[in-house]
Amino acid sequence: MAAGEELTGAVSAVVIDDHPAVRDGVAYWLSTSTPPIRVAATGDDVRVAWVGDGAAADVVILDLHLGGPAPVMADLRRLAETGRRVVVYSMRADDAIALRCLEVGALSYLTKAEGAEHLVQAAVAAADGRAYTPPALAGALAGDRSAHRPTLSARETEVLVEWFQSESKEFVAQRLGISLSTVNSHLEHIRVKYAMRGREAPTKAALVARAIQDGLVRLDDL
Repeated sequence: MAAGEELTGAVSAVVIDDHPAVRDGVAYWLSTSTPPIRVAATGDDVRVAWVGDGAAADVVILDLHLGGPAPVMADLRRLAETGRRVVVYSMRADDAIALRCLEVGALSYLTKAEGAEHLVQAAVAAADGRAYTPPALAGALAGDRSAHRPTLSARETEVLVEWFQSESKEFVAQRLGISLSTVNSHLEHIRVKYAMRGREAPTKAALVARAIQDGLVRLDDL
């Protein structure tokens, strides 16, 4: 589903967590929400998001620590860079990690203490390509003192510049050999990152202005 399109069918999700009780609980919350969110697959390894029914799920609910203390940041980056819409669901209330997840491309970061209501709202927002800010994340954003310019991945920058130079997102998708949905997801991630810095860019013109300000493009390039 492309970002910005109206949700006309059931949202689907893949749930990745190394604790069976958590997977079952999250699956129950999603499937009994109003309207229900279809749980396409669950598992204890990120591979479940790449194969079978999980590969086509609208949203990835990702535990950040799978089988060890180190966060699976590389897996999160890979999911985001291929256009997947990720909600990180973690035991850790760590502002630095939460902000890092958003920089990498997650659309939301929730702690497991925040419960069903926030997780469902985050999943629905992510399916539509939108960010969701639960209470813990709001605190992290309020305390963020990092650089004014957001950190864009190489792929995000490539998509952004191609979009500025193209007549349509469809053409960007063709040029880069990716889907339209992936193009939309990258642009939504970029908008989230600018909003985190207090520099919202809801339109193409606003993104052009931000990109020029940050030296990503020159007027001569447009």
